Amino acid sequence: MDEPKPLKGTTTVGIVFDKGVVLAADKRATMGTFIAAKEVQKIHLIADRMALTMAGGVGDAQQLARLLRAELELYRHGRRAPMTVQGAATLLSNILQGSKYFPYYVQMIIAGVDTKPKLYDLDPFGGLLEESYVSTGSGSVVAYGVLDEDFRKDMSQEEAARVAARAVSAAMRRDSATGEGVDVLVITKDSTKFYAPADVKAMIA
Repeated sequence: MDEPKPLKGTTTVGIVFDKGVVLAADKRATMGTFIAAKEVQKIHLIADRMALTMAGGVGDAQQLARLLRAELELYRHGRRAPMTVQGAATLLSNILQGSKYFPYYVQMIIAGVDTKPKLYDLDPFGGLLEESYVSTGSGSVVAYGVLDEDFRKDMSQEEAARVAARAVSAAMRRDSATGEGVDVLVITKDSTKFYAPADVKAMIA
């Protein structure tokens, strides 16, 4: 009997703007050419001012998100202070590196705000890069066309959210594994919020 194929296929985007970070992702999960789910949450809060995005195998990514959330909570209770975004990204990098011979089938973005906005891209083997903007998943090639054209270092929150939403929307039009709508999360020093679906649609329009 053939082994079950992992649920995968997505587009996620992260952008640093002047006061925070924006994350965006689609909602579709696929198994080969089969659309397995249409309401997958691919942006997960892991701390008060920190979140990650998931691309790759859904089960692997969800397990890592649960593990990282627990580790950050234990750190906060033990040290009486939250872990930095860089610390969380390094911790996940070490977990992925430690499993490189039986790797997690994931590519993840960790983003948040501590002393300043931070955005990190992680590959399945623990490679860790700090970025100003990044995209992961099967539709990332299309998303980068929008990001490379429209990203600026002095973007406002609304500009960054619009570019992130448009990048994922562009991928939805060309990548069959990306679809079903766009989630957008913004994190600043003072707040963490998901944009309402109607607001996201307005950004894309």
